[in-house]
Amino acid sequence: MFVKLLTIVFFFFSLLSQLPKSSSKVFNFTYNGFTPPLTDISLQGITTVTPNGLLMLTNYTEQRTGHAFYTKPIRFKDSPNATVSSFSTTFVFAIHSEIRILSGHGMAFVVAPNASLPDATSSQYLGLFNILTNGNDTNHVFAVELDTIRSTEFNDTDDNHAGININSLHSEKSSYAGYWDKKGHFKNLTLISRRRMQVWVDYDGHTHQLDVTMAPFRKNKPTKPLVSIVRDLSSVLLQDMFVGFSSSTGSVRSEHYVLGWSFRVKGEAPPLALSKLPKIPRWEPKRIYKIWMPRRRKFEEELEDWETGFGKHRLKFKDLYYATQGFKEEDLLGSGGFGSVYRGVTLDWKQRIKVIKGVASALFYLHEEWEQVVIHRDVKASNVLLDAEHNARLGDFGLARLCSHGSDPQTTRVAGTWGYLSPDHVRTGRATTATDIFAFGVLLLEVACGRRPIQIQNEGGERGLLLDWVFEFWSDGNILDAKDPNLGPECDQREVEMILKLGLLCSHSNPQARPSMRQVLNYLSGDAVLPDLSPLEFRGLGIHHGIGELDMFTCGSSMVDSILSGGR
Repeated sequence: MFVKLLTIVFFFFSLLSQLPKSSSKVFNFTYNGFTPPLTDISLQGITTVTPNGLLMLTNYTEQRTGHAFYTKPIRFKDSPNATVSSFSTTFVFAIHSEIRILSGHGMAFVVAPNASLPDATSSQYLGLFNILTNGNDTNHVFAVELDTIRSTEFNDTDDNHAGININSLHSEKSSYAGYWDKKGHFKNLTLISRRRMQVWVDYDGHTHQLDVTMAPFRKNKPTKPLVSIVRDLSSVLLQDMFVGFSSSTGSVRSEHYVLGWSFRVKGEAPPLALSKLPKIPRWEPKRIYKIWMPRRRKFEEELEDWETGFGKHRLKFKDLYYATQGFKEEDLLGSGGFGSVYRGVTLDWKQRIKVIKGVASALFYLHEEWEQVVIHRDVKASNVLLDAEHNARLGDFGLARLCSHGSDPQTTRVAGTWGYLSPDHVRTGRATTATDIFAFGVLLLEVACGRRPIQIQNEGGERGLLLDWVFEFWSDGNILDAKDPNLGPECDQREVEMILKLGLLCSHSNPQARPSMRQVLNYLSGDAVLPDLSPLEFRGLGIHHGIGELDMFTCGSSMVDSILSGGR
């Protein structure tokens, strides 16, 4: 009997020893400021702690990352195969950028399997991943990003949002930064406003609901979250994980501060003592502001009288930054005495389609609505001017010719720009409305593809036509693969496909197969449906003419002379 009792007692204690040590633990910590020296928070990269207790994730160093992790592992599961326990965190942050209207690149609260992210890169990767690890399920990383730069490669909606990220910088869900007040009205918050803001992240282990809430400093936590999803994190988080913050800078240098932070597993994060949090630096003292403003006006760029009638003539630095994707070295075209020259893309699809319709309306007026027919003869991208609202204006009428309606101008000399010249114009020297429409078709392809009409195809210097390049994609049944990769997900795929096919139709080598500008406008407005011609039918009509017949000319000049004799 004693032996049996001893066996039962031994078995009971064996079971107790196998239970997870933290199965009944409620773990939490609170930092009302980060008084140095910190013993339980590891600082990596350019992250430091200021003398007054601010956790400064990044400083004014370009292209760098900063991390701060709680050094002890936190148990998120009672066993390796169990579900993730409820957890909650709150923190107060502030972002200060060297340039008031632009910051780079943001910060994130992160839960990671290790207390370091050594392979993560800066800029748009926020110090979380790199180009190879982004999107891998083996990352086991959960993050809430506060993103201040719109990265089209990650389908960012804007440059001021909070998002929930799982193993990737493609957010599961995101929202413009802000909060819902008691009356149910949404109030915007600007992440780079240099103001203090508070964030709450709450995960319910039973319902799997994940909420992210924001509010201005000293505002109570709103009842309605900013971002909310239902997602079981059991496959994402391991049993033991590390919590902390990650941040990065790009070409624009920024300081990302955390003023206070609390965290709890199996419960709500302890409230922060807001009155005890360290003060953020005063970046704009009033006395300095009064002295500095007149000098700023003194050295501001002045508009000359002739410029006021033509709208904006200077680009904002913010627009240039986005256009060049943060002045990437890959987009550096060259450097000279006046500085560096970058390749940049500034127009989204809505703006591009607006430009297309504007040029189409201009050509329709020239061809059909004016008292005489005006043949432009040099329709190309560099002759399309944009005003401040991106309305298109067709300019440079130096090569234009007039003729009466129903007749053709008596031109026998080729004039225009290579890549936009139709084969019939090159062969005969006769310029017609159809030759303008051919050039307009090339312009359509150029706008939709983000490529030049003639480009070097290989190291041997062989040139290729954009027209042929798009046609090959259409022949293979994947014409949308020809669109500009810089176009974000918000672009209408059917509209892009229609523009590509319309560009091919307008650039048909047979002038009689090209639509009139009246028909083009009907296609663009949706009043008419584009003819459903197959690539085989187009090939039979001779659209795929290649560049061979143009090789006899030199492509370096914008204006070309004809090998034909006679006047213009």
